Amino acid sequence: MQLYITALQEGLLYGLLAVGIFISLRMLNIPDLTTESSFGFGAAAAAVTAAAGHPILSLPVALVAGALAGFVTGLLQTKLRVHPVLAGIITMSGLYSINLIVMHNTPNLPLGDNAIFKLLYACFELSAIQKKILGAVVSAVFCVIMLIILIRFFKTQLGLCIRATGDNPEMVRASSINVHAVKITGLCISNALVALSGALIAHYSGYSDIHSSNGTLVYGLAAVIIGEAIFGRRGVTLGLISSVLGSIIYKIIVTFVVQMNLFGDYSATLMKLMCAVIVAITLSIPAIREKRQNRYNGKERGENA
Repeated sequence: MQLYITALQEGLLYGLLAVGIFISLRMLNIPDLTTESSFGFGAAAAAVTAAAGHPILSLPVALVAGALAGFVTGLLQTKLRVHPVLAGIITMSGLYSINLIVMHNTPNLPLGDNAIFKLLYACFELSAIQKKILGAVVSAVFCVIMLIILIRFFKTQLGLCIRATGDNPEMVRASSINVHAVKITGLCISNALVALSGALIAHYSGYSDIHSSNGTLVYGLAAVIIGEAIFGRRGVTLGLISSVLGSIIYKIIVTFVVQMNLFGDYSATLMKLMCAVIVAITLSIPAIREKRQNRYNGKERGENA
């Protein structure tokens, strides 16, 4: 039971990462690889700030750090006309060194007693499972607050401009709207959410690691596609919520596979491989559904003829 509560909490915290990827991939229609570094940048910035005695301040600092990463990628794409994939790779590569500098040239930086979840647990006398439940509730509150803010934001004029830019940039440009500024703003928001997710994970684990962002892009993509496969693609509000739910489902699936201990002593060693297989299956779901739909439509046309 405790394993699944932990999976729920981690799924909620990584859910903000999935939401950030949903904004860049589905709303802006940009394959942004900056995610791999902005997650670690947010974790590093939060760890340094929290270790200095400012745990609450570390969250807005992480948001700003992620927004700066998105801003750089946006400038490369719009002003220097670098291909979106290459722009993300450039920012990702540069931020690896910056993350090391931020973390005082150490690959691992502990938050000590200044981690938010640790401070929260210290306020109550709780058993191990009660701590996990409390952590999951707090994580859910973070997610709900951010989702409410984002849902309301994307109904504002600026939010509608971001949505329209991803759908039809030429139409937006014809409406005398600065498409470049809108894209940069969208990328800033996307990477700010990814960085916030990294910061919360750092507070959850109690440290920031230079390698903590490895695989985050694939994880976020899997979460978005799982959410879409189950709940469909029927609007931005549902897309934002389903991204978080997809993240939770993904974590629960991984936990179940690991708990089954299918490979005996090699289960822990093969965890990354199992996650990769789950992601591959997830990413293939849309193509399988489309193929089945086409086959069904073909049979219908044959019967009608």
